Amino acid sequence: MVIVFVLVALLVLAAFGALHWYAWRRLVRDTTRGPGLARRVGTAVFIAGPVLLFAAFGAERGGAPFWLQQTLGWPGFLWLALALYLLLALLAGEAVRPLLTRLLARRAPAPAERPRPAVREPEPVPAGAKPTDRADATATAETPATTDATTTTDPASADGTAPDAGSPLQPAGASPSGVSRRLFVSRVVGGAVAATAVGTVGYGTYGVVRGPKVKRVTVPLAKLPRAAHGFRIAVVSDIHLGPMLGRGFARKVVDTINATQPDLIAVVGDLVDGSVKDLGPAAAPLAGLEARHGTYFVTGNHEYFSGAEQWVEEVRRLGMTPLENDRRELPYLDLAGVNDIAGEDDGQGPDFARALGDRDTSRAVVLLAHQPVQIHDAVDHGVDLQLSGHTHGGQLWPMNYVAEAANPTLAGLERYGDTQLYVSRGAGAWGPPVRVGAPSDITVVELASKQA
Repeated sequence: MVIVFVLVALLVLAAFGALHWYAWRRLVRDTTRGPGLARRVGTAVFIAGPVLLFAAFGAERGGAPFWLQQTLGWPGFLWLALALYLLLALLAGEAVRPLLTRLLARRAPAPAERPRPAVREPEPVPAGAKPTDRADATATAETPATTDATTTTDPASADGTAPDAGSPLQPAGASPSGVSRRLFVSRVVGGAVAATAVGTVGYGTYGVVRGPKVKRVTVPLAKLPRAAHGFRIAVVSDIHLGPMLGRGFARKVVDTINATQPDLIAVVGDLVDGSVKDLGPAAAPLAGLEARHGTYFVTGNHEYFSGAEQWVEEVRRLGMTPLENDRRELPYLDLAGVNDIAGEDDGQGPDFARALGDRDTSRAVVLLAHQPVQIHDAVDHGVDLQLSGHTHGGQLWPMNYVAEAANPTLAGLERYGDTQLYVSRGAGAWGPPVRVGAPSDITVVELASKQA
């Protein structure tokens, strides 16, 4: 088993290195004339980026000092996102490169033809002239007149300037700027690739740090009484407080949720990426969450990477109610919660029978479960609505296709038999603090009674 793991790791590293070499070749080597400052700087960037990335992963997983995690996190994880979009843009650039080359070749001026010397007819020789006179006259007609030294056959002008582009001395395949056509195309494509990747990552980072937007969804429940029509649950998942998203981000989340004035708040896992010791101050603003029927919490897989038992106690101290395979009977419905699947390794996995057994099945029940794959157990236990997160909506396009293949629902509301599943894209981000094609959200789920 260890040998297989090592071989897979080596294959991943080889592929990672090959992709970086390809990107360096196209963006650095092919866009520079030769060894020099520009090539050295570009090479340094392509070496420092992966080094910082692996250092950031190692610091986070190895429990390095928190200040070191923060120092390495931003540049390291941002490089991961930047490398992804550099490669995607380069692949698109490979399709554009031959088209641009042909376009330049078509628009290049044809080399000018050299004028041929005129052949003059010999002048007639007067009657009685000697043959030598005729030969002299012919030689005079065919010999060009002597000119000044400045009017030579050298294509350079008298003031020493170079010939214009398209002149007979310009190298074949040269662009109007004087560089080779191949170098010119590489610079144009490389510049477009870099601008696209940097712009995409920059916009995606801004989308995360500005905080999540509010999304509203109405979900009708057959068993919900008329008195509970319009009951609002603020669903937030995947906040991922950590080295990059800290106390300020937590405050934005709290302010956004409280502004919706929900009846109940559901925190459905992946609250943190780190220990209580490191992230306790960052999570402190969560004590300000306000809802008429309280705030409830279930664990996600990342809680089990960060010390789940300690975090369960910490969220309780912050005023939340952890639902560890447990249920609460509210005035108009039952609210249940199960642990995440990742807890199975510690003997703390989900227990649907414990959370949902011996309940009044005539009452509507809403289940909090971090991962959408838990929907099948929810269907078997007669759950009316499951609220989940975990997928991030894919977070970074085109990773949404991978996330969609691994989960029954990527994001949004879907029905499975008599059970409905709503999956939030999450409020924060894991790894790169970047989202592309999957904007973060806090969802207000408004329950509707079919009797109303």
